[in-house]
Amino acid sequence: MIYEDYAIFTPGPVKMSEEILQVGAKQTPYFRNSAFSDVTFACEKGLLEMANAPEGSKVIFLTASGTAGMESAVMNLLNENDNALVVNGGGFGARFVDICATHSVPHTNFKIKNTNLTDIEKLAPNEDYTSLVVNAHETSVGHLYNLDAMGEYAVKGEMLFIVDAISMLVTDPLDMQRSNIDVVIVGSQKGLALPPGLTMVILSPKAINKLQNINSLYFNFKDYLANGERGQTPYTPAVTIMLQLEARLNQIKERGGVSQSIANAKEVAEYFRKSIKALPLKEYTPYMPNAMTALTPTDGRSAMDIVNALEENYKVMVCPNGGAERDIVFRVSHMGEMTKEYTDILINALHEYYGVARS
Repeated sequence: MIYEDYAIFTPGPVKMSEEILQVGAKQTPYFRNSAFSDVTFACEKGLLEMANAPEGSKVIFLTASGTAGMESAVMNLLNENDNALVVNGGGFGARFVDICATHSVPHTNFKIKNTNLTDIEKLAPNEDYTSLVVNAHETSVGHLYNLDAMGEYAVKGEMLFIVDAISMLVTDPLDMQRSNIDVVIVGSQKGLALPPGLTMVILSPKAINKLQNINSLYFNFKDYLANGERGQTPYTPAVTIMLQLEARLNQIKERGGVSQSIANAKEVAEYFRKSIKALPLKEYTPYMPNAMTALTPTDGRSAMDIVNALEENYKVMVCPNGGAERDIVFRVSHMGEMTKEYTDILINALHEYYGVARS
């Protein structure tokens, strides 16, 4: 199988546990019955608890990638009468800008750098906005924003707060009630450590009340909510991934809950960063999450050359950047089934690549 014997440190897909892999190896069952409805209800309950969603919140289950979750949220909640403040700190922020433009939603392309937006009230343009849209963790550069500060700003301005938490859930704190978040977008292949193909959108009662009638068959949230009352989706769900999600949520609970998963990711991230201090690499941003580390070479080497060397010579996969950052940044994931021992594979490979003995 392709890359089967490689160590994987990419921020999606991430390393999965053997328990979850075994669930995925089984025959996909029929799903239009009460047994699968129970699976859907269990997954919804687990996700709502994990995000500390307000009472009355619901989950939309889409057989699609994370971008579909981003686009469908905009489609169902924003229109030409809105004015969205879209945080753009990298590739995924730019994607939200493109989505708003595609669907003719008036918006401001709020380009930011070198801030976690704790001071968003001072930095944001002085306009009246109806919504605040952000990728909580800008995965393209490993940059984490201050959701509490942004939530306070959204409440003060009476904005709908839409958050893409695809690459931070399970590894970094997320609390819808504390941060006043109305919409959370979640993907299967990052912090949840499942295969790609399932995206979930958590809607608060405020967001549910704002849902509009849209010209879309597949992405109509009202249809999903109606079917969700019986534990079903209007179209074929990612059945096996839903079963893996149910198992994964139980696994997280059995291991001590989401707080323990976050603590583990933090411990691994700090261990990795400390272990490569002697190498000519520096952290790309001071606002990195537990989920991953973004690194930039300081000795003139190309980041892409490092990525290629790790893959070709050590069977270790990290994630490159594209475009203008191709030779500047590469990314290392701490999401999924990560341990210090597994992370040593990458740490040792980097030290060998640079010819620097590990202390």
